[in-house]
Amino acid sequence: MYQNKIALTPQEILEKEFKIDTRGYRLKEVDQFLDTIIGDYEQFFNIINNLEKEKADLLAEVMNLKQELRITKNKASFAKNNETSEITNLDIMRRLSRLEKMVYGNDSEKDREQENNE
Repeated sequence: MYQNKIALTPQEILEKEFKIDTRGYRLKEVDQFLDTIIGDYEQFFNIINNLEKEKADLLAEVMNLKQELRITKNKASFAKNNETSEITNLDIMRRLSRLEKMVYGNDSEKDREQENNE
C-alpha cells in the first residue's frame, strides 16, 4: 500500500553509485551513511508490513464482532417477542384440564351411548 509512495528501496540505495570527483566526499563516510539509511528503510518496510497485517487482522475481527452483534440483537429481539407469549405452569394446567375434559367427556358420552344401545 505504502510501497508506491516510497521513492527508494533499500536495494536501490545499496546499489547507488556516485561519480568520483577529485574534490568529492569521502567514500567511506558516504558508504557508512548510506548503510544507516538502508537499515532504516528495511525497518520501515518491516514496520509497515507488520502494521498492514495487524490492520487486516483487526478488520477481520471487527467484521466477526459485527456479525456476532447482529446475531445477538436478533436473538434478543426474538426472545423479547416470545416473552409475551411465554407459557406458565398455570397455562399448562388449564390446557391439560381442558384436554382431560374433552377426552374423558367424549369417552363418557361414548360409554353412555353404548349402554343405551345395549
